[in-house]
Amino acid sequence: MSDNHAEPLAASLFAELLISDQLARHIVTRALPPGMQLSHFSVLNLLAHVNEERSPAQLAEAFHVNRSAMTNTLARLEWAGHIHIRPDWDDARRKFVSISPAGRAARDAALASFLPRIADIVRDIGPAQVRTALPVLRRLRERLQDEA
Repeated sequence: MSDNHAEPLAASLFAELLISDQLARHIVTRALPPGMQLSHFSVLNLLAHVNEERSPAQLAEAFHVNRSAMTNTLARLEWAGHIHIRPDWDDARRKFVSISPAGRAARDAALASFLPRIADIVRDIGPAQVRTALPVLRRLRERLQDEA
């Protein structure tokens, strides 16, 4: 594809991604329990998904935020009882974060509140079309991660 055709396509793709991201965040944010922010849910969701400890630095890198922003998010999650933070037994300067049973329950409840809406959207679009789109979206995410 020539450059003069690639830029309008890139602009359209970018616009659709940004608008879709904003709308998806709105759906999720409205469904979260009182006091839970999207950043809190995102950390809980990652910890539940990987099912192993992560350092605050690893979490900050995963979400492309600075360490102080992640420290603030982790402090709120710890205060709510959703995570456990422990020192690294080999290096007291480092810490490790894991999801608590209460955090897993809060994450599961949040998922249960918005996932039916997303499932409705998948049904409306058609599961076959969504399955076809997923590899493209996955590759796009990978390329964007390379650029970040």
